[in-house]
Amino acid sequence: MARARLNSGNAQAEELPKAKINKDSIKQVMRLLKYLRPYRTKFFLGFACLILSSASTFLFPLLLGRLIGNGVQAGQSTKMVPNEILDVFPTEINSVALILMAVLFIQSVFSFFRINLFVEVAEKGLADIRRDTYHKLITLPMNFFSQRRVGELNSRLSADLSQIQDAITTTLAEMIRQIITFTGGIIFLVLVSGKLTLMLLAVLPVLVTVGVIFGRFIRKLSRQAQDKLAESNTIVEETLHGISNVKAFVNESFEVNRYNKSIREVVNIAMRGAKFRGVFASFIIFCLFGAIVSVVWYGSHLVQNGEISLSSMVTFILLSTFVGAAMGSFPELYATMQKAVGASERVLEILAEVNEPIFMDEEKNAISRKIEGNLEFKDVKFAYPSRKEITVLNGVSFKAGKGEKVAIIGPSGAGKSTIAGLILRFYDAQDGSILFDGSASDNYSLTDIRKQVAIVPQDVLLFGGTIRENIAYGRLNASEEDIITAAKRANAHDFICGFPESYDTMVGERGIKLSGGQRQRIAIARALLKDPAILILDEATSSLDSESERLVQEALEELMKNRTSIIIAHRLSTIREADKIVVLEKGKVVESGNHSELMNNEEGLYRYLSQLQLESQETKTE
Repeated sequence: MARARLNSGNAQAEELPKAKINKDSIKQVMRLLKYLRPYRTKFFLGFACLILSSASTFLFPLLLGRLIGNGVQAGQSTKMVPNEILDVFPTEINSVALILMAVLFIQSVFSFFRINLFVEVAEKGLADIRRDTYHKLITLPMNFFSQRRVGELNSRLSADLSQIQDAITTTLAEMIRQIITFTGGIIFLVLVSGKLTLMLLAVLPVLVTVGVIFGRFIRKLSRQAQDKLAESNTIVEETLHGISNVKAFVNESFEVNRYNKSIREVVNIAMRGAKFRGVFASFIIFCLFGAIVSVVWYGSHLVQNGEISLSSMVTFILLSTFVGAAMGSFPELYATMQKAVGASERVLEILAEVNEPIFMDEEKNAISRKIEGNLEFKDVKFAYPSRKEITVLNGVSFKAGKGEKVAIIGPSGAGKSTIAGLILRFYDAQDGSILFDGSASDNYSLTDIRKQVAIVPQDVLLFGGTIRENIAYGRLNASEEDIITAAKRANAHDFICGFPESYDTMVGERGIKLSGGQRQRIAIARALLKDPAILILDEATSSLDSESERLVQEALEELMKNRTSIIIAHRLSTIREADKIVVLEKGKVVESGNHSELMNNEEGLYRYLSQLQLESQETKTE
């Protein structure tokens, strides 16, 4: 348990996995971009605003450099050195300032529309992806869920799609903007001063490379510190959960020392990271400002020699900051895009899965072929796809006529619950056949089978809404009168009316606010509302107290009236009145008959299990 919690904590601290960006990965991502097609007009408008706002960015350093340089040179009455780039702008200070303000206003307008358009396109596109991913998830076969964890699947809809969302709304636009800034900045730098550009390009890549390497190393130390912190938090969680054991064994000092050792390791890693961050900060401060000083020093010499004007030098310095910032942002933007590509690939894996043929249109999902209630298993063999080497059912055969009660019993692992899954076609048998009214189950649609078969499991799952909503889940268009009638037949109406909110009572997550017997009776009411031809009761009363069992058993008797019932049970006292009892052992039918017939078989498994349970009950009574 400790290791599981620790792994959980570490998993939260880890970053999303990255994927290499190559031709194949780009093709994968392009499949997701089809979701942007309905909004392509707004996307291209936003893209146009992005290009225009990025292009107008260059006018800011050019005009600002012109403004500063002209002001200083005019005040000093120095000779203006011509520059083709800057000479296209007015020389009068007020005119330059007005143009600069106009450029800033235009840029802010483009930026506003760029952000709004990109966010609208991304949000609507991501909503469509979320819808289709969720649709795909809930229509996938049970085999898919048996090999996945719920947390992993939930991560696809939350963390992965959020990563894609950030990439489309922010990262992609920012990367394009920085590419335009970097490319255009280099071009303008060369046009302003080729000599200063050569000097800058000799220094800037080295600074950025060292910064990226340092940054990765520091992030690695930061993740190590997060892992250790998660470990220390696990100690606290375990200790508080098991506080009675800690106190019973007088191990308070041991736990304090264990926690102290863990947090000291966090401190050591943090201090190590602080040292490297300090070195990195010192390096950046020295080298970055050193590079600026070098450029200014060299530019000053060029100004003195009359090779460039002061305006050109100021413009060059401002442009170089834009280029440096763009170059420095590339590694982080690229890493974010890698994570987005990785997230896209995992989402596409789900979208590529083959789902069950279930329609979202309720009219298309209407029952097209009625089932009367006759059920037959004919030499059925089955192994779960995730464990193909283990045969769960091996040549199982039995019949259940319309309206009959057939009980399935046997030791744990005999394959009883597997039969329930096969009836509902959660899985398909590898060999043999399952017949409804004499026709193979393959001849019926999944909708026809599942709308006419209901199951009341041992562990009832209620959704976190109201009691009314949970009962109505059996038939979504049920009237209030139908819901109340079903509740009365399930012995649930009285306890429901005992709540202040009656049928509007919130049941809580998984029905936690209700007792086990109350949850079972709501599940029975739900099944009654569905009015199935075939009913499956999977250990429906095994975990209830005597009074709850009596009420639930009465509700079950009402539910089983005039319908085929498959009763899966451990407690043999609940199935004595069954028309037929099928005894399973190691996936095979070893006995079949009614209670009296099976009890007369002195060597039979049913009689042996009955005697064991009788002896167990007598022991408890004593």
